[in-house]
Amino acid sequence: QVQLVESGGGLVQPGGSLTLSCAASGRIFSINDMGWYRQTPGTQRELVAVISSAGSTYIEDFVRGRFTISRDNAKNTVYLQMNSLKPEDTAIYYCTANIEGFRYTSDYWGQGTQVTVSS
Repeated sequence: QVQLVESGGGLVQPGGSLTLSCAASGRIFSINDMGWYRQTPGTQRELVAVISSAGSTYIEDFVRGRFTISRDNAKNTVYLQMNSLKPEDTAIYYCTANIEGFRYTSDYWGQGTQVTVSS
């Protein structure tokens, strides 16, 4: 079984920073793209950032310049460094990864971690 486990969410004041981590474990042959989405109540899950296995990144406009995505392939881990946080960044953040197992390739999701930006 493959699992994605997120950590690093919490409460932070506006202007503050947080770093989210997401580690993949299980029967993994290789990991392709890894990314972060976020969702607020009553809205659809939206892409925040994605990173390829080679390290190419895409950051959505609404967080570009404030958020950075990175990964450690040796640890099967993806990170989201969030700076200059705003109240509108409050959401549940989910990591996702396209993982090649020994039998098939599939997309996996973490359980989500709450980020709350409030004074």
